[in-house]
Amino acid sequence: MKRHLILMRHAKSSWKEPGQEDHARPLNKRGRRDAPRVAERLVELGWTPQRVLLSDAARTRETWSLMRAAFQPAPAVEERPDLYLAGLERIRAGLAKVPAGEGTVLVLGHNPGWEDAVSALVGQPISLTTANAALLEGEGPSWAEALDGAWRLVEVVRPKELPGGDAED
Repeated sequence: MKRHLILMRHAKSSWKEPGQEDHARPLNKRGRRDAPRVAERLVELGWTPQRVLLSDAARTRETWSLMRAAFQPAPAVEERPDLYLAGLERIRAGLAKVPAGEGTVLVLGHNPGWEDAVSALVGQPISLTTANAALLEGEGPSWAEALDGAWRLVEVVRPKELPGGDAED
């Protein structure tokens, strides 16, 4: 079975509150603008997730809340504390539990783990700035088996490359 994996870094977050814990940081204005635009682009490309796995950090939860309306039917969502500042092994562990019949999954989290994961899966260095979504294709009868195989980078969706994406905030 063909698998579509979207590894997305959360949208741009705010550093305005001095002393605020990293886990609690919200999105800034640009992040709130970019998240739904990326979701709309994923739908245009036919990459609608059946399941979403996301870190429990405030900025990933807010990114998802701004994206979810674009996806119909609504995907199953799992908020995963173990994905906060995680890497490929925790992504693998989460995906291994996804039902085999679900062919498209969005995993929403943080760098440096997401860049490292994409780079390891496709065998070349890939940069993911905020709100970037790497679209990967693989194959396997289950997610666990697919993750042991080869993956192909189809595209990286970058908000700055979408219409109206050159605005700075």
